[in-house]
Amino acid sequence: MGVDPESRFEEIYASSYRLLLGYALRRCPDPDDAADVVAETFLIAWRRIEEVPKGDEARLWLYGVARKVLANHRRGELRHERRTAALRAELAATPLAAEPTGADFTAMGQVFRALPGDDRELLALVAWERLSPGQIAKVLGVSSNVVRVRLFRARRRFARGLAGAGIDHSHTVAFEGSQP
Repeated sequence: MGVDPESRFEEIYASSYRLLLGYALRRCPDPDDAADVVAETFLIAWRRIEEVPKGDEARLWLYGVARKVLANHRRGELRHERRTAALRAELAATPLAAEPTGADFTAMGQVFRALPGDDRELLALVAWERLSPGQIAKVLGVSSNVVRVRLFRARRRFARGLAGAGIDHSHTVAFEGSQP
């Protein structure tokens, strides 16, 4: 009678884990990446347990799988690095994306930054993303009524902050209304 797949996998795992981890650690610059490679290798072994050879051949088979997982990992990293570089170049060319220093914030920006994070997010979704309360409700996973109440309170806190900073906010329409 043969060994059940779960017991066989446990045996292969116990006898090969440290060896595969060493293999991956020597090839990955980041220990977390090495752990991911080992985890994916064993996931493949579990899914294909019937194809894993018997005896010491299992370890060699796992090395072969790990080698392919590493190659896929490296290709993924290269794609990610290229996309990241392209995005950085695009953002650098976009004046709105530049992060101003603390000294460069306008007084209104300083008041905005002082608001609680949830208030900033709501006001930004209205003013910058031009979302309606109904659309914001979908983004946040709450009802439109909840958004309207939160938005009312956020606008009121922002107005109080502006008044406290001596800023005339009567012309700040972007935060007062929203797109239908």
